[in-house]
Amino acid sequence: MNYFQYLRVIWARRWLVFWSFLIIAGIGVGLSLTILPKRFSSEVTLVFDSKPDPTTNSGWQPGPDIATQLEILRSERVSERAVKLLEMDKDESARQAWLTATEGKMPLEAFYGGVLQRSMTAEPARASNLVTITVTAESPRFAAQAANALAQAYLDVSVELRVAPARQYAIWFEQQSSVLRADLERAQARLSKFQQDRRIVGQDDRVDDELARLSMLTTQLATAQAERADTSGRLANSGTDSSIDVQASPVVAGLRSELARAETRLSEISGIVGTNHPQRIGLESQIAELRRQITAESRRVSGGTAAINRAQAAKVSELQALVEQQRAKVLAMRGSRDEIAVLIKDVENAQRAYESARTRMSELSLQGANQQASARVLSPAVEPLTPRSKVPAGIAASLLGGLVVGVALAIFLS
Repeated sequence: MNYFQYLRVIWARRWLVFWSFLIIAGIGVGLSLTILPKRFSSEVTLVFDSKPDPTTNSGWQPGPDIATQLEILRSERVSERAVKLLEMDKDESARQAWLTATEGKMPLEAFYGGVLQRSMTAEPARASNLVTITVTAESPRFAAQAANALAQAYLDVSVELRVAPARQYAIWFEQQSSVLRADLERAQARLSKFQQDRRIVGQDDRVDDELARLSMLTTQLATAQAERADTSGRLANSGTDSSIDVQASPVVAGLRSELARAETRLSEISGIVGTNHPQRIGLESQIAELRRQITAESRRVSGGTAAINRAQAAKVSELQALVEQQRAKVLAMRGSRDEIAVLIKDVENAQRAYESARTRMSELSLQGANQQASARVLSPAVEPLTPRSKVPAGIAASLLGGLVVGVALAIFLS
């Protein structure tokens, strides 16, 4: 038979189909009104807070992911926590039902957690941060209690999921703080030992003073070397008429003046008196004495220049030694200052690392102590006064069943 033949058979026995449909549908509707158990639904509404956590300093934070929160709400951890809040393990009838159904092979919390999951629906409101939890049960009181317990269990679990990592990180940062504190103490000990060994108090600024002293000694050395060069040049011509010291000597100048006068007188009388004349002999003797005195005085003046030259040489040597000593001292102090700068930098870096770890540990400890959930109960569940109607579903099933039975009878009797 093809489809058209089936349709002809159904149309030919349309009254059979109609009465079968009417009888079956009537029986189904009656049974749905009398036999199906009454079930009650209770709702609790949660509102999610989109504001950032005030215990963190991370600035802007995205709001809660509603889809993720719904998955957490529907999880076994939340439903088992709700079972504990309902204290179903203390209900003797609930324990007997659990033993009968599982023979003790499944934990009570897991068994009734599955029951709660099957009787619960969680739906978000469109374009808002609201989520409605609905629990359906045969007891209106249990429906309200279960809905509130699921909401509270979700809040508790969401807090645990948020604070558990913060507490773990706080413990880790506390351990790191101990390590960084030990590093800081070692850096401070190295700095203190270096200061004690070098006898440095605080920030030693004596390098600038020592540099000034080195500059002063260098200037004095340059002056002494110039003076020595001058005396060395004078000493090179010492004892001669071109000697600066001899020319500058007033005694030598006076003797030369007397010598010149004596020689002039001798020239004057040489044409008058003979070589044996007493006056000429006296002038010649005077001239010879004056020349001897000039020579002696020149040697004496030259001896003073040599002494000055030796003193200048000693002074130059002493200043050179002082300059070298002062230069070594400045270099040593510079090296010490560079070393102490490195040690101070190590202490500062260790101090910053330690303070940063302590600050982060304090923030995480504060976050771990924050028991505020990211959601709030907007409206708690209350006991429903009327059961949830099953009539529409029963009527639909009855009408469909009556139609199927009528068509089957029409085809079977053809």
